[in-house]
Amino acid sequence: MADPVKKDDANDFPSLAPNIEVEVAYALPDEQFLRSLSVKPGTTALAAVMASGLTSKYPDLNIKEAKMGIFSKPLDGKQLPVPEEYILEPKDRVEIYRPLLIDPKQARLQRALKKQAAEKKKS
Repeated sequence: MADPVKKDDANDFPSLAPNIEVEVAYALPDEQFLRSLSVKPGTTALAAVMASGLTSKYPDLNIKEAKMGIFSKPLDGKQLPVPEEYILEPKDRVEIYRPLLIDPKQARLQRALKKQAAEKKKS
């Protein structure tokens, strides 16, 4: 008769390890998607996003092209691996980022010009 698997053996056999809890987050200007998931150890960030139901709720979102991160750290292959390679850890939050509508420098410039014009009107 085979020896029963000991609790310590769970690290050697990911299929025996308990699931881990993670979150998937996506924010729009007027609503937020936040889903808690229980996934198997070894699950990638991309796989968690696909399992979250995000693509069903937002079918126009191209998840393969979307930028992602873990707690504001980009999954870009530099600081952290890309989404299809990043292995989730317990309590990770996968964030899907929307593209910028305007360059931040341009936005600051527009605000400064608007403020200048308002100050000129007051004088």
